[in-house]
Amino acid sequence: MDLVTPLPLAGERFTGAPGSPQPIEVHAPFDGRLVGRVPTCGMDEVRRAVSSACAAFERSDFERHARASVLDRAALALSSRVDEFARLIALEAAKPLRTARVEVERAAGTMAFAAAEARTFTGDMIPLDALPSGVGKLGFAMRVPIGVIGAIAPFNFPLNLVVHKVAPAIAAGCPIVLKPASQTPLTAVRLAELLIDDCGLPADWLHVVTGPGSTVGHALVDHPRVAMVSFTGSPEVGWAIRARAPRKRVGLELGNNAPVIIAADGDWRSAAAKIEVGGFSHAGQSCISTQRIYVHDDVADEFLADLVQRVGQLVVGDPLDERTEVSALISTDERDRVMTWIDEACAGGAQLAAGGVVDERGVLLPTVLTEVTPEMNVCAREVFGPVVTVNRFRDLDEAFRAANTTDYGLQAAVFTADLATAMRAVRILDFGGVLVNEIPTWRADHQPYGGLRDSGNTREGPAYAVREMTELRMVVLGT
Repeated sequence: MDLVTPLPLAGERFTGAPGSPQPIEVHAPFDGRLVGRVPTCGMDEVRRAVSSACAAFERSDFERHARASVLDRAALALSSRVDEFARLIALEAAKPLRTARVEVERAAGTMAFAAAEARTFTGDMIPLDALPSGVGKLGFAMRVPIGVIGAIAPFNFPLNLVVHKVAPAIAAGCPIVLKPASQTPLTAVRLAELLIDDCGLPADWLHVVTGPGSTVGHALVDHPRVAMVSFTGSPEVGWAIRARAPRKRVGLELGNNAPVIIAADGDWRSAAAKIEVGGFSHAGQSCISTQRIYVHDDVADEFLADLVQRVGQLVVGDPLDERTEVSALISTDERDRVMTWIDEACAGGAQLAAGGVVDERGVLLPTVLTEVTPEMNVCAREVFGPVVTVNRFRDLDEAFRAANTTDYGLQAAVFTADLATAMRAVRILDFGGVLVNEIPTWRADHQPYGGLRDSGNTREGPAYAVREMTELRMVVLGT
């Protein structure tokens, strides 16, 4: 496969510059096949993209109604091309087709929510006559777009997490320079083509730059005319970006080691069925993948037996096989890292209840660990792999303390039949989101989604992202 996929960049289709590095090869994580190639951009391409985006912003000729219409058309276009996008996601991310289809459907919904926000977001009326000096004056704070958005997206949701950056930016009136993950750039490029070629987005409103974070990412973060950086990825990289750009607005959506507490009166059967999905969908490569399970001693044996049986029945294999539920991690390096953490836990006294081995195809099997301790990597850090840990507790306060003992703070959950317990959990669990009788992996694309501490500093969801991407401008009208 010699062809290089062109990038929408500065109103053109860029396939590489003379003397530029070799193109990035995109290989399928499951079997290593070559899926495609994209140009390796550098600082010059980032400068061109930002300059073009700034010119588009300064023209100020892409009105709300037009932006909303583009987003409406994008929602319909994605809905009509679910299988096309799902196959591409499955190829370059090893996300099983059935899961990839859900991602495409969610992305269409995110576009629709952004379209609604484009039509309705507004500022605030300020009652100036609340003070004597304001009598006779009219005051309002209007929201104006912040400027060019530098969007840096991860590999694990190569469509929907890109849409969560691109769609609110369009709604807010901000041109975008997008750097997709080098492991999964093809889906992002296809989305940009769809927006520009099929949905009417002006070509200088969305630019895709592909290349290493150390060059393309840094150039985007450092560029003085990028008004805001929106990053989803690891805490280490995210907070380094924040430190690198102290005078910019930097939105971070980072990691987690999501806990779920199953009380003695909780529906442990429902919890096990949901964790079967929430702990292992896309091989656990989600920042809200269920990871730490705390189950009351009264129901622990039954819960664990049910969960282990369910996990053992998960279909592992080729992501393009309709039956597959779990496939490969994004790379062999990531697989080996997770396997090392499992081995370290077992050496420290943890017990394997399921999985914990790499099969003949090189896929790490879904894994359940018990008798883990808080300092083990599989508990203390974000595994980002098909691993859950199960610990028992007797006292609910003990479970709340264990759940809160983390550097992260994205989402947590509790299963209980008691309203008082649910309300205690909502008050005590120190996370950006607390779910009751649902796993922490559940997310609605229009909710305020984000976390605390090492999990980030912002809230996603089109209505909330639009506010991050706008500034308040106070207007006072006198007589």
